[in-house]
Amino acid sequence: MPDATDGRPVTLDRRDGPYGEVVLRRRPGTDAGGADIYEIIANGTFLMDTSDGRSERLLIDAAQTALAPDRRDGLPSVLIGGLGVGFSLAHAAADDRWGRIVVVEREQAVIDWHHEGPLARISGAALGDPRTVILHTDLVEYIRTTPEVTEVAEATGHDFDRYDALCLDIDNGPGWTVTDENAGLYTPGGLAGCLARLNPGGVLAVWSAQPSPAFEDALRNAGFRAVTTEEITVARGVPDVVHLGIRPA
Repeated sequence: MPDATDGRPVTLDRRDGPYGEVVLRRRPGTDAGGADIYEIIANGTFLMDTSDGRSERLLIDAAQTALAPDRRDGLPSVLIGGLGVGFSLAHAAADDRWGRIVVVEREQAVIDWHHEGPLARISGAALGDPRTVILHTDLVEYIRTTPEVTEVAEATGHDFDRYDALCLDIDNGPGWTVTDENAGLYTPGGLAGCLARLNPGGVLAVWSAQPSPAFEDALRNAGFRAVTTEEITVARGVPDVVHLGIRPA
């Protein structure tokens, strides 16, 4: 196992995939659980680490709170976009108010780090939960597969899955994407796909490293109602936020 004696991050794994390079690093320090901090870097851009997790948990809790009362009563389903370091999945699985929990993750490396690597300490119990399903696929493609183009799915016996909540955290925000392809998620076409994936009264929650009034307008223009933004204060700089919108019933 690689180690560091000078306090610098240590690369534990580096993979080249169809979307570029993804790296798992460990750096000295302690997270909320008293362990070393692990971080994920994609194409040279810092994505997330295990130091906190408050905003990832807010992503799940804000969606649950925004659900219409009739949606909460029937164990609502949730799609989590991006496995990341596992905070969102672990938080959802720890809440018995959720029913089916589906996680879409396009990087096989990230999935491996949870099944066989150090991130299992965060997500291990959640991955063993019978409600949890991991889909190894691209979220943007999955979201934009609308009912009108599901002939192949129907031919193979699959349904067009809809959810009561979409909790998406695949970028640093609508204006700061990991890859150019991800930008399609925040366009009118991408948001129309999100509407199609939601049951009536369902909630879209999108994590961002900074507030985006333009994205709030995009949500309203796409047909979402009750658009709001919740903030998480950080030590320095602008707050992390979760943008919320509800599909009309």
